[in-house]
Amino acid sequence: MNDNTTYYALVTGASSGIGLAYATILARDYHMPLLLVSNQEPELLALAQRLTADYGVPAVPHYADLAAPDAAQQLYQWCADNHYAVDVLINNAGVFFWQPLIEVAPAKVQTMLQLHMVTLAMLCRLFGADMCARRRGYILNMSSVTAWMMFPGIQCYNSTKAFVRSFSRSLWYEMRPFGVTVTTLTPGGIDTPLYGLSDRTRRRLVRIGLLMTPERFATVALRALFRSRKQAMPGWWNHLLLPLIRHLPDRLIFAAMRIAPQYKNIPLH
Repeated sequence: MNDNTTYYALVTGASSGIGLAYATILARDYHMPLLLVSNQEPELLALAQRLTADYGVPAVPHYADLAAPDAAQQLYQWCADNHYAVDVLINNAGVFFWQPLIEVAPAKVQTMLQLHMVTLAMLCRLFGADMCARRRGYILNMSSVTAWMMFPGIQCYNSTKAFVRSFSRSLWYEMRPFGVTVTTLTPGGIDTPLYGLSDRTRRRLVRIGLLMTPERFATVALRALFRSRKQAMPGWWNHLLLPLIRHLPDRLIFAAMRIAPQYKNIPLH
């Protein structure tokens, strides 16, 4: 291994929310050179400039649609062409919708399945092989507390996050003998625009602890990653509520569906 090699942390979905928090903390607290990937180009360029100016670390922006079928291979090839050695891979990019499946545009379903499962798995495959060859590296994959929840409206989201959790835990065993850590994060609610809540509602939920700020979550997540944890679920509310939510009776779920606007066109008896 060339000791003069510059090793980078690659963060997907880096331009906003949790990804922005990951990028900021890696630059500020860990002084790591960054490869920042997102489909929000103006925000991405501004972030890269700010992190370099504020913390003196290289921050390279790369615009990409990670929901494209060949996105993982193209991103890996871009890194190879530019001699960017990835030592930390943060698979953070994600999308969310809450609708009955029969009302979701097929393209939205395809985007979520591709982004959450196929692209993530292929990035682990491509960059993970290099890490194993070097006998060092860290991979962080974003699952969700919903991976344990069979809820209407989030049928694609919770299923893809269950895939991420199962895939990542298996990968932890495969790569650990090579000195590579694969950590699965299973967050509950995070204070980002992803869920479409009003600012007032988000502030209230943060105050009572049902939502965690991206900065707090990313700090705990990165600490778990660099301690080689197999899985982490930050937030005491999540540990308290998960056993209850997993065993909700069907009648309560149907009762909730009857008052949800997403199900006004669904016959519920």
